[in-house]
Amino acid sequence: MPLSGSPAPTWQRWGLVRRKCNQPQDLDYFLVFAPANTTLPAMVEVVGRRWTIETCFETAKGEVGLDQYEVRSWPGWYRHITMAMLAHAYLTVMQADDPAHHLQKRGA
Repeated sequence: MPLSGSPAPTWQRWGLVRRKCNQPQDLDYFLVFAPANTTLPAMVEVVGRRWTIETCFETAKGEVGLDQYEVRSWPGWYRHITMAMLAHAYLTVMQADDPAHHLQKRGA
């Protein structure tokens, strides 16, 4: 239900094709379902975030054992995922605050 009496947005489906500048022959295809007034730059930005999110999940699997739980119940799974993601967020913040880490990244 829309807030403040405004009508609900009309949703539309698009097909989005993306290619890399350095390899124009390689194409990636995406289906987009978004409000009709969504701009192309907004769609491209959201599609581009997918890789960052996937990298984050891969890192969490290796660093904090995100994938090391055998699901037996919803509450147990939910607690494990919550604690693993919290640990990953904590380690990410600690790494960002570490000046020695920034020097290593720059090669100094």
